[in-house]
Amino acid sequence: MHPIIENINLIKQRIANACAGCGRRAEDVKLLLATKTVNAEKIRIAFSAGETLMGENKVQELKEKYEDLKSIPHQTHFIGHLQTNKIKEVLKYVNCIQSVDRIELARKLNDRLAFEQRTMEIFIQVNTSYEDSKFGIAPEQAVDFAQEVSRLERLQIKGLMTIGLFSAEQEKVRKCFELLKTLQHEMLDKGIEAHELSMGMSHDLETAIEEGATIVRVGTAIFGERIYPDSYYWNEK
Repeated sequence: MHPIIENINLIKQRIANACAGCGRRAEDVKLLLATKTVNAEKIRIAFSAGETLMGENKVQELKEKYEDLKSIPHQTHFIGHLQTNKIKEVLKYVNCIQSVDRIELARKLNDRLAFEQRTMEIFIQVNTSYEDSKFGIAPEQAVDFAQEVSRLERLQIKGLMTIGLFSAEQEKVRKCFELLKTLQHEMLDKGIEAHELSMGMSHDLETAIEEGATIVRVGTAIFGERIYPDSYYWNEK
């Protein structure tokens, strides 16, 4: 068995164990392959194991891998910071954008989608760790922001996304996920259909699942360590 497939099996077992431990169904948590810097050949191996959801951080990588992967049925989410001047390009390749975090981006996305006569599913990214190095709307502004975005007819809010605190202390990380869940409840109460929670990565997916994650984004534990720091991938330039 290929190491990538072995790693996927291990991650699926971690997801199943975490769900069993908190009374959830494993099928209610989707695995998103975080494929930054991962070549198309390795992604195809992951797809051969039955995975169908991938997430990219950079528009250039989407473009480079598209031809090699387009024949395989799958969904692609954009999970990196998106600059408004890349909107036209990114819309060629993705089914969903998980990183909507400012009204200028939302409006320009909506305008471009109207021009293309399309709609797009999106997630609102929230900076639950309050770190300057992280993108995302401030938690205090998230509900009002979601209400504003919900009035843009070409955007369909599917959920919320966050990057938890990079810490070995899981209880500190847990607070980020608890906060996202609280914001989700507030939005649902206001009629905003934010049913999905995209949170949790290789090092903290169990904690995220315990707090209600419906999508976990895993790269390193499947494809191996990367040569650049995480900050490199979250900044779309």
